[in-house]
Amino acid sequence: MIKDKELVKLIFGLKIKYLRRSKNLSYKDLAGQTGIGLSYIHEIEKGKKYPKYDKIIKLAEVFEVDYDSLVSTTSTKHLRPILDLIKSDFFKVFPLDSFGIDRSKLIEMFLDAPDRVNALVSTLETTIRSYHMTQENFYLTALRSYQNIQNNYFEDVEKSAIQFKKENKLKNSTILKTKKLIDLLKKNYEISIDDNSLNINKALNEIRSFYNSKKNILFLNSDLSDEQIRFLVAREIGFQYLNLEERPYETRIIDASNYEKLLSNFKASYFAVALLLDESAIIKDMKTFFQSTKWNPDFLLNLLKKNNVTPEMLFQRLTNILPKHFGINDLFFLRLHSSSDLETFAITKELHLSQLHEPYTNYTDEKYCRRWISIEILKKLRMEKVLKKPYLADGQISDYHDSDNAYLLLSIAKKNHKNTKEGTSVNLGLKINKELNEQINFLKDPNLKTKLVHTTCQRCSISDCSERTAYPEILEKENELIEIESALRKL
Repeated sequence: MIKDKELVKLIFGLKIKYLRRSKNLSYKDLAGQTGIGLSYIHEIEKGKKYPKYDKIIKLAEVFEVDYDSLVSTTSTKHLRPILDLIKSDFFKVFPLDSFGIDRSKLIEMFLDAPDRVNALVSTLETTIRSYHMTQENFYLTALRSYQNIQNNYFEDVEKSAIQFKKENKLKNSTILKTKKLIDLLKKNYEISIDDNSLNINKALNEIRSFYNSKKNILFLNSDLSDEQIRFLVAREIGFQYLNLEERPYETRIIDASNYEKLLSNFKASYFAVALLLDESAIIKDMKTFFQSTKWNPDFLLNLLKKNNVTPEMLFQRLTNILPKHFGINDLFFLRLHSSSDLETFAITKELHLSQLHEPYTNYTDEKYCRRWISIEILKKLRMEKVLKKPYLADGQISDYHDSDNAYLLLSIAKKNHKNTKEGTSVNLGLKINKELNEQINFLKDPNLKTKLVHTTCQRCSISDCSERTAYPEILEKENELIEIESALRKL
């Protein structure tokens, strides 16, 4: 994370470089006119040195600007978009190093074409406003991109989870029970549990947990299931063991304007799932699942019961395991929520590895394809008057219309315990290719249904779709443009 003092140096250096270039001065020319050493000027422009008053006065004289404008963190129209970007929370906290981006080279690239950067930043701002994207959306997208670059496997966190088990004399294959996790939290970090106070205040009903670092108390919502409690306690152990200081203290992140908090939350959550779902055990289970010639969705439900985890925890863990140990790199994870009337479906969480797969979130209020198993299973869940099991599991092969893409979709759904008319499905999509066909034997089982699907109704050209809920207006506009281009070419 870049500090404010470093930011001031960075902005000052950027101004000096811009003014030097505007005057067509070389480093040698500027050194000669100001009496400042050549190497020192290099350090200034890189944002590593900040000169004293007398040197700034000499620079101001050469550039024919006043002292205050030179030391100010604001600037003229040409540099303003670059400075705004540098001063933004994104630039301060975003881990450019994780993406292999050198901060100084990035600024130099911006400086080479400030007007184009201005246009680019303005375009991005307009796009974000038009599609109602929030700062949280942006940071979450950046986090997903970071996961994608790492193929969502973080060996350092995996090793930390293994090391924690060794230090606490825990066997890798042991299923850690809630009491044991709470004891470990208390023993190692003197953190106690309060599962009553959160529910007293109605405003906190949606907050699953809150950690008070001064009182060393982890507050838990009393409505949580045992699986959820296990995860939240394990996640708090992750925050403590990984020594993540810049972190959220509540489960539902209220302030998402800080990328570092989101990254810390991700690392602690990853640690928790790695702690609760042993890597070698999951590899063994998935090999058994894939080698079966018969499609059996109950296998997934048995995995949930065996490991005492939620569907989201299981599928998120598979996004770590499958690329690393099975070579299944083309996959996506989606969490989808249904409204009480089963008319509105919203993707509330997603992760895409290798590429942007189908389906994906849209911010234009388009209607998602009702042929998705992720939506069908929510409708089926609603029709179950008495649900004997806590979850429903199903799957299908989704063959995308007007595309070469097909996916094996695994889906698990559950009702909202506060409003049983609402539901949530978590979904894991594996792109069907040669490698997947070689690894998964049940793909040829006729009991695994195949459906022709699309992304949204507004973009779909399936003419006889009985599930359609919106007119294909976007598709028609695209076709009109194609016709116009074709007619123009003939002229």
